[in-house]
Parts: sequence; structure tokens; C-alpha cells
Amino acid sequence: MALALEAKADEGMWMPSQLPSIAKNLNAAGFRGNAADLADLTKAPLNAVVRVGGGTGSFVSADGLLVTNHHVAFGVIQYNSRPDRDLITNGYVAPDRAGELPANPDYRARVTVGFDKVTERILAGAKGKTGRAYYDAVDAASKALVAECEKEAGVKCSVATMFYGRDFYLVKQLELRDLRLVYAPPRAIGNYGDETDNFMWPRHAGDFTVLRAYVGPDGKPADYSPDNKPYHPPSHLQIATEGVAEGDFVMLAGYPGITYRHRTAAEFADQVEWRLPTSVAVLKGLQDVIEEQGKADKDAAIHYASQLQSLKNGIKRFSGELEGLERSDAVATRRDDEAAMLAWLATQPDAKSLKPQIDQVMALIAQGKDVRERDLLIGLLSSQTQLMRGALNVDRLAVERPKADAERESGYQKRDEELIQSQLKQIQRRYDPKVEKALITSLLTRYQKLPAAQHVAEVDKVFGTTPAALAKSLDAIYGATKFGDEAERNRLFAASPTDIEKSSDALMVAARALRPALLRIEDEKKGRDGDLLRLRPAYMQALIGYREKQGKAVYPDANSTLRVSYGKVTPLVARDAVTYAPLTTVQGIVEKNTGKVPFDAPKPLLDAISKGDFTGYADPKTGAMPVDFLSNLDTTGGNSGSPVLNAKGELVGLNFDSNWEAVSASWMYDPRYKRAIHVDMRYMRWLMDKVYPSPALLKELGVPAR
Repeated sequence: MALALEAKADEGMWMPSQLPSIAKNLNAAGFRGNAADLADLTKAPLNAVVRVGGGTGSFVSADGLLVTNHHVAFGVIQYNSRPDRDLITNGYVAPDRAGELPANPDYRARVTVGFDKVTERILAGAKGKTGRAYYDAVDAASKALVAECEKEAGVKCSVATMFYGRDFYLVKQLELRDLRLVYAPPRAIGNYGDETDNFMWPRHAGDFTVLRAYVGPDGKPADYSPDNKPYHPPSHLQIATEGVAEGDFVMLAGYPGITYRHRTAAEFADQVEWRLPTSVAVLKGLQDVIEEQGKADKDAAIHYASQLQSLKNGIKRFSGELEGLERSDAVATRRDDEAAMLAWLATQPDAKSLKPQIDQVMALIAQGKDVRERDLLIGLLSSQTQLMRGALNVDRLAVERPKADAERESGYQKRDEELIQSQLKQIQRRYDPKVEKALITSLLTRYQKLPAAQHVAEVDKVFGTTPAALAKSLDAIYGATKFGDEAERNRLFAASPTDIEKSSDALMVAARALRPALLRIEDEKKGRDGDLLRLRPAYMQALIGYREKQGKAVYPDANSTLRVSYGKVTPLVARDAVTYAPLTTVQGIVEKNTGKVPFDAPKPLLDAISKGDFTGYADPKTGAMPVDFLSNLDTTGGNSGSPVLNAKGELVGLNFDSNWEAVSASWMYDPRYKRAIHVDMRYMRWLMDKVYPSPALLKELGVPAR
């Protein structure tokens, strides 16, 4: 594919394979390395970058030390916390390797070791098909490639599409299953400012955590065992001893989640007019439930701390995205842009073949509005519960296990069973029946108010159609179920499909009753998705041609595959007469400190700041102790924990947030406002040296205590 080489340095989440084509731009921006090396996933620095938890991390030692964000590893911290050992509040410094704490069983690190284009193989069997048949053909071809790829032990493979069905890539990743907690700062450092400061600048959070990856005695990926030994990555990043300053080149590698910059004007309108405000309202209801339940029960508060943090982050992100898209008049801007694209297309020779397909895309998107709220609420019924989700997964296994593995639903193949079992094992530390019933009540009370056309017979039968019937049903189900017992969950997981079908457990009976509805909704969605997968490439072909004519960047929307961005340390002009410097210092921690959550800086930190021993860490020009810094790097969700490198490829920061003015960048990029927020590695090193010391860890990181 041709690239728009005129693209600005601050825009673009580039596939590594694209970087040699923009080498001139990279070098002009200040990069000192060889762009060709960045395209090779077997070479440093990209082979040191991993997908971990729901974000990104990077290896920083030859013995498998991995650094990521505090919030990316928050589930690990929560999993190891108890009322009598509150690691969330107090943090954790492993005294030695024997003291490193096992992560939750489903926590993984994946290192990308292969990324190969497989478009022809994926689409060969889909030609001439439509709807569900097209979806199934792509799905079958993807599963076949994945199965072939995963014959190699210790790897997980997947097929990713670029440009919405135009191209397909086989992604091969080494999966590390034994991660351990090594160093985590207290909440009041790792999450200083909490939701008050979330997506805001200036920031003063030490949002980092250090983990270690382990493998079996044979050097291969393995589940946790005391006999395991540290993983030796093929390379690791070197932490810089010098910091950054305004105007310095920076580069980021990571796994950005999803962007929507190439979506249609109708989808932009749906996002602004319905999806964002509705999602905020629904998630806020769930947040209120967890906070209310946690006030009276500290155990429940700890069990749901990770889920609550995720909800709060999502709510603020969606709120900021809505405000940003409205501020940018995104709907009108995208509508005008799309109209201009279609007018341009009408003058092109391929208009007759592309325009009818584009019209079909528009019609399919319009159809999806009919059931959007129903699908949102029913989807959250499983994703925001623990015991219910586990029961639905076990019930689905009863459907999928009798099938040939290649015919099983993705997520329920043999390759997925170990992850499902790990999720079932950890429920005990993340579940409380009172909280779960209240969460379901919040969702289904809203569902019961939907128009009759959006109601689902099976859901109504299980839970009733009134609040009173819902409360009675939940009390009966959760009062009688034994699925809350780990041994019973393990027994059912290992049971035959026939035995699962015969289970009289109240929650399993409910899951079985809901199954036809969930399968029907899934089938409807796959039919729509199949046609969109078939037809969107026509829209993308027109859009790419139009963008190249404009001289604008052409890169795929993010989809959780490895990407690289580059830019500079940059100040922010937020609005008239409001300009922000790009670096913050510990003085800001003191200024914000109130002694109360969320600005309750720990006494050891305040004492160290007051002492003023910043030798070896302070900014050479000002003498101040840095905390966080801003850049114009192009990022989105999933880039949390991504390493930020300087021109020499050294680690200078960890990405952890975006500014409020740029939350909407997942849909619309605006170079005036798009900024990324990073922890300065000087602050991490200083904390490990002077505040919560770990001299052995600093030595292993190659930056010994001063």
C-alpha cells in the first residue's frame, strides 16, 4: 500500500512493517537508529515490548523484569491484597525473588514474534458468499491458520484485520503465564489524584509497577510453580540515565486497543448522539453500586477494587470523548468530509463498483440501531459479573465441546479452556453475592424499561419483567447456587457436556435458559458483521484514495496489534490564555496534597521531597525533581504502560494517560490538542532509591542507587 509520506510526525499508529517507508520522516524528527530494525520483530527494541494484562509492558532486565503501569497491573495488586495485607494502600517491595507474589491465574504477557500477511488465504473461501456465510468462511480460515501456528508449544496466535477486512495478518506471540509482583508503589503514588486528575494535565502520578516473568525449568512457558525460573528475554530496554526536555524526540511502541478514525459519518453520529451518553449512564450506575456496597464491607471493597477502577476510568474516558467530539463538531466535520470523499469517488473509474457496496454499508449500520441498547445491556450482564460470567462460560462449553475443535466458537476452543479455568479459579477473590446481585439489578432494571420490541423472551422468563420479580429471581438463584464454591466450579468445568446439561444448580439452570437468546443474538451480529467485513473494504478503498489525494496519513485503525508512534516532548495550548508546560515536578505533589484521598501523598514521599536529595535525578537546568511529562505521541487505550524511548532507543518514560482535550482522539485526531502523558523514569528511579528503597532491583535495572 502507498503511504502518505507527508504525514505529520505527531500523527499515526504505524505498523512496524510501514516504518521503513517513512524512514525519512523518522530521521527528520530526530530518530538516530535504523528504521529497518524497527520493522523486524525479532530485533531490539520491539522484541522487548509485550502485551500485558489490558495494556503494554516492556522487558527491562536479562532476568525477565517487566515494567508497566500501576493501573495495568492493578488486578495483580488487588489479587494479592487482603484486609490484613492491603497492598493497594501500602504498596509492595519484594524482599527477594522468593518474595515475589504470583499474579492472578489469567494474567498474561505476550511477546509478538511473527506478523505475516495472509489476506489471500483468509479470503479464498469467502468469495461469492454473504452475511453469516462470509463471516463463517473468514472465521474458519482464521482458525485453521491459528491451529497450524499454535502447533509450536508456548505460543498464542491470532488473525487481525487491517482496514476493516481489506488485509489480514497472522500474529504469533510467545505467551508467558507465570508473572509475579516485584515492586508496586502505594496507591497514593501510583494513582495520585485518582479520578480527579484522570485525563488531566498537569499530572503527578507514579503510575508504574515492576513484574517478573517466569518459565518452567526447561525454559518454556509454564503455569506458576515454585520451581519455575526467571524468563530470559531476547533483549531488554536500557533505562536512560538522562531525562527529556521540551522539544526532544520520543518514540513509543505498544498495543493500542481500538480507534475509529476511518469509520463512517453515521457511526460518528451514533457515537456522539447515543452510544457515549448511554454508556456513561449505564456504567455510572454500576460504579454507584460497587461504591455503595464497599462502604459497609471492606472485604467487598477490596474484591471489587480493580473492577471499580476500570469502571471509573471508562466513565471518565467516555465523558471526555463526548465533550471532545462535540467541541470539535466531529459529526458535522466527518459528514462533510465523507460527502467530499463520495463526490471525489464519483469522478473515479472504480466508482460504479465501489458506490453500491458503500451504500450497503450505510444500510447495515442503520439497521444496527434497532437493538443497540439491548445488546449493550446483555453484553454487560456477562462482562461486569463474576459468578454469572463463569456460569455462562461453563454452559457454553457444554455446547462447544462436542464439536470438532475447528468448529467451536472462538473463545471456547481447546486453546481457550485453560484461560477460562484460570478465570473460574480467581472468582473467589473478586466476587461477593450481594454486589453481583446489585450489579445485575442495575443493568436489568434498565433493560426492563426498554420498548417491547427490544425485549428477549428468555431474559424475561429468567429474571421477570418487573423490579419485584427481578429481586425475587436473583434471591432464588444466588441463594441456592453452589457455583460460588471453587471446588464445584472446577467440577463443572471438568464435567462432560451431558453432565453440565443435567446440572440442577440454580445458576447453571439460569445460564442454560439464557443460552438460546445469547446464541440468537450472536448469530444476528455475525450476519451483520459478515456483510460489513465483505463490504467495508470498498469504503476503505475510497477513503484511502481520497486521503492520499489530500496528502494525509494512511495507517490502519488500531486493533490491539503492535504499533509505533513518534513525536516530541511538547507543551499544550489548551485554550485561550491557558498554556501548559510539558514537565511536572514533585513540587506539584506538595501543592496538591490535602492529606485526604485522592491527594494523600504518603509521609515517606513528603519527607523525601522535603529533604531535597535529588542528586542524579534532577533536571540539569532547573534542579527540580521531575514526575511526569507530555508528548504529542499518537496513543489510545491499550497504550497504557507503553515504553517511551529517546532518540537512542533508551527508556525515558511510561505512557499512562491522555489529556482531557484529546480523549476523543480515538475517533478524531486534532494535532492542536492531542497529547500523551508519561511517567518520567527519573521519578521511578528516585522512588526506588530514596523513598521505598530497593537497591538490588535498581542494580538489576542497570541504574544503581546513587
